[in-house]
Amino acid sequence: MAIKSLSPKLLKNLRFFIRPLNSSTSSSSISAISSLNLAQKPEPALAPASATVTKAPSILDLNNHQSLFSSIPTKKLLHASLILQMAALEPIVDLGMWVLNSRLMEMEIVRNVILGVVRRSFYEHFCGGENSFEAVKCVRRLNEFGLRAKMDFAVEFTVDNDACDRNFNGFLQAIEAAKSLPSSSVSSVVVKITAICPLNLLERISDQLRWQQKDPSLNLPWKDDTFPIFSNSSPLYHTLKKPEPLTIEEEEGLLLAQQRLLKLCEKCVEANLPLVIDAEHTAVQPAIDYLTYLSAIKYNKDDNPIVYGTIQAYLKDAKERLLLATKAADKTGVPMGFKLVRGAYMSSERKLASSLGYESPIHNSIQETHDCFNDCASILLETISNGSHGVILATHNVESGKLAAKRAIELGIGTGNYQKLEFAQLYGMAEVLSLSLKNAGFQVSKYMPYGPIDTVIPYLLRRAEENRGLLSASSLDRDLFRKELTRRLKAAIF
Repeated sequence: MAIKSLSPKLLKNLRFFIRPLNSSTSSSSISAISSLNLAQKPEPALAPASATVTKAPSILDLNNHQSLFSSIPTKKLLHASLILQMAALEPIVDLGMWVLNSRLMEMEIVRNVILGVVRRSFYEHFCGGENSFEAVKCVRRLNEFGLRAKMDFAVEFTVDNDACDRNFNGFLQAIEAAKSLPSSSVSSVVVKITAICPLNLLERISDQLRWQQKDPSLNLPWKDDTFPIFSNSSPLYHTLKKPEPLTIEEEEGLLLAQQRLLKLCEKCVEANLPLVIDAEHTAVQPAIDYLTYLSAIKYNKDDNPIVYGTIQAYLKDAKERLLLATKAADKTGVPMGFKLVRGAYMSSERKLASSLGYESPIHNSIQETHDCFNDCASILLETISNGSHGVILATHNVESGKLAAKRAIELGIGTGNYQKLEFAQLYGMAEVLSLSLKNAGFQVSKYMPYGPIDTVIPYLLRRAEENRGLLSASSLDRDLFRKELTRRLKAAIF
């Protein structure tokens, strides 16, 4: 297959639209965990939580490296350590980005060599394969460790309906692949709304929704009733003047996007498989929430949430919007699914707000983000202890994981309530936290992207950049690997 090089503009844009399920967002802001890729190639362990985060009594065994890594071959342990150490080196990341974006990629022989190296290193470590068949095999291997997968067909934002249709078919294939696996091995399928609805249309819809929030008299003939999308503190600065009504073509485009999403929901209902809708940046998030809640109202029935939306705790309005949405869902009897993350668009969000002369929608400090995540997690745990909704706590932060696990056990949630509570981390990262939570009796999934290497390269570049910061901010991961590798070396010698 011929692989095209990626333009500088596309790479730059993609970095703002690739959204990980991960709770961590930036290298310097959130202390997180790195780890080994169990299904493909192992990785470093987890990083300690920020020193300012409230310490929780631990019910997780985070330090028994011999037990945690007992089934991981030494070769894979070394390989994983090498990959993440490389990703932590800024010159390596910069060189990789330059090469992948250079004219070298136009030379077939050179391109094949470069992509071959990427495939056998970063790609194999952070991704589940190039197609659904390879992803299924990866899921099976992952499940041998007692972990499940969130299957993510890793495509990015689109600007036309032809690309949306292609992506839609890819998501359908992901659902079919998940259906072929035991329910104990796949927890959900992930969808990105910007991959099935043109980006400019989502921006236009979000403009309309924001202006209606400013001026409730604005009539939006295409809009149906859903749960609240904004709180009183939600940022509205993206829309500085009254937008023109959607054109007939735009309304038709919205209908097409709704039909794609509803079809995916129908397939997931048939398979009794949750569909997790990723959050993205605030310029398009109102439209994403609108489509998410609309789908949830239609398909979340009988205390069985199929559609999960995502709350980004690094946003100042996150807690308010979560409370409004859960209250509305309770009032209407809709069991809502929520995935809680910290967020992944910090830099671009701050730059946009600053360029328009407005305060950033992101919390002013990392501690405020930690507090918001932990508060939202507590709220969600309370809701499922009362028998409603479903929760995915997606975090690489050790202290948040410990706090949530402790609170879940206090509320009687845990091993007997798999469908209500789930922890999640990125595939190829945070294996120590994942395995520790699993060993404590919780359901744990890995967010596993897959797809052709040329379409996943932007995701790999992002992972490399983030891992560099995560490793520089952590010590527990490197310490555990060093201890386990040293132990094995001593055992081999003596």
